[in-house]
Amino acid sequence: MAAPVISVESLTGARFSDQLLVSAKSGGCASSSCGSSTRPDDVDPAIWDKIKDHPCFSEEAHHYFARMHVAVAAACNVQCNYCNRKYDCANESRPGVVSEKLTPDQAVRKVIAVANEVPQLSVLGIAGPGDACYDWEKTKATFERVVREIPDVKLCVSTNGLALPDHVNELVDMNVDHVTITINMVDPEVGAKIYPWIFYDHRRYVGIQAARILHERQMLGLEMLSARGILTKINSVMIPGVNDQHLIEVNKWVKQRGAFLHNVMPLISDPAHGTHYGLTGQRGPNAMEMKALQDRLEGGAKLMRHCRQCRADAVGLLGEDRGQEFTLDQIPGELTYDAGKREAYRELVADERRDRLAARSEAIGMVKTTSSGKSLLVAVATKGGGRVNEHFGHAKEFQVYEASPIGINFIGHRKVEQYCLGGWGENATLDGVIAALEGIDVVLCVKIGNCPKDQLADAGIRAIDAYGHDYIETAIAAIYAAESGVPALAAIA
Repeated sequence: MAAPVISVESLTGARFSDQLLVSAKSGGCASSSCGSSTRPDDVDPAIWDKIKDHPCFSEEAHHYFARMHVAVAAACNVQCNYCNRKYDCANESRPGVVSEKLTPDQAVRKVIAVANEVPQLSVLGIAGPGDACYDWEKTKATFERVVREIPDVKLCVSTNGLALPDHVNELVDMNVDHVTITINMVDPEVGAKIYPWIFYDHRRYVGIQAARILHERQMLGLEMLSARGILTKINSVMIPGVNDQHLIEVNKWVKQRGAFLHNVMPLISDPAHGTHYGLTGQRGPNAMEMKALQDRLEGGAKLMRHCRQCRADAVGLLGEDRGQEFTLDQIPGELTYDAGKREAYRELVADERRDRLAARSEAIGMVKTTSSGKSLLVAVATKGGGRVNEHFGHAKEFQVYEASPIGINFIGHRKVEQYCLGGWGENATLDGVIAALEGIDVVLCVKIGNCPKDQLADAGIRAIDAYGHDYIETAIAAIYAAESGVPALAAIA
């Protein structure tokens, strides 16, 4: 049967506050290895120790742990046709956007405030709004001051790679275990269509020459990081008609040079954003085009499919952003870090992760042994914790899984506009949700009304709310088994 319900929401909500307090007073999790017994069998122990609490480098961890970006690095040395860095923009959720820029001292205050209130926090990243390696002095100063206050937080850097080789040794000295490099091409002719100019060695370069320099520096930085044991994630923006087919070659290059993950992201292109691509009508890929490319990349560098293309000041679990709760005007001038909540949270979540790992293994085993040869795409309404725990009408995104004879795999997410709006504009919103669910066979949620359920059915999508609060894989296995004629109870026993 399904394991007892302990969602991320309940772990941080009022009904668990007493447990957190008791655990904190008793010493909480004794070491940073808490949760290590949840390691999947196919993951090297040394790698697992680095990724087990990192929501970007581990799909499993992103159900439980949060990241925080501090916007201290405003200067950039590369212009991208998909980027228009904005400051003081609270309503857009995309890279390069922030509500307020920070000094290193302000960043430290903000990190302490978040760590005291968001027990899921495990990673501090600097992802702009410019480039963390180009605006290096601010990046370095921020990390040095934060680790003095919160020594167990993981440090993470995102960069375009142009200035990266100059700072690899310092990254090693600061114990930075994770670096993300945005690499959109390995052919300078393709790169010239993406990058109007770069600024390198006190000069501005344009065209193919600029793209060639950027490419060479990115490859050098990646090789240096791999040689020093730093895990590297490669971000690539999929731009239809520009680099969509070329990303197959990018995947081969980065795998050969030791990249740990390859994250292919859709181009965000809207005229309102003021980017070159937005203003010239360059479209982004649709969900099925993204899936088709990711499927072609299977067997190459390991793919990351759970990215949410975060703002440069994002706070919280992937898929949520609590940054507006922690603007500078809401943070006291003097703060003292209290590790109790974070330590207690890790201890409570370790048990939940062990239960989910066992349930997931059982569910995947059942799917592999069924007689069905078909694949099933399932969109799940979830708040986190690896469970079906969101009302259809409240969902702002759906996590998408594929069940097939090879198992159950997370393949991405579909962002949607919240359907349930208190009676205003819901019909039009539902049409948008259905469009976003193109290709989906089944929707799983805690609850759904008859009207949206019927309209989904008319679009060929079944909505099922019989598995509320079950683990996602357990619910999917039960549905897949039923498709194959296996009794549902046998799937979840």
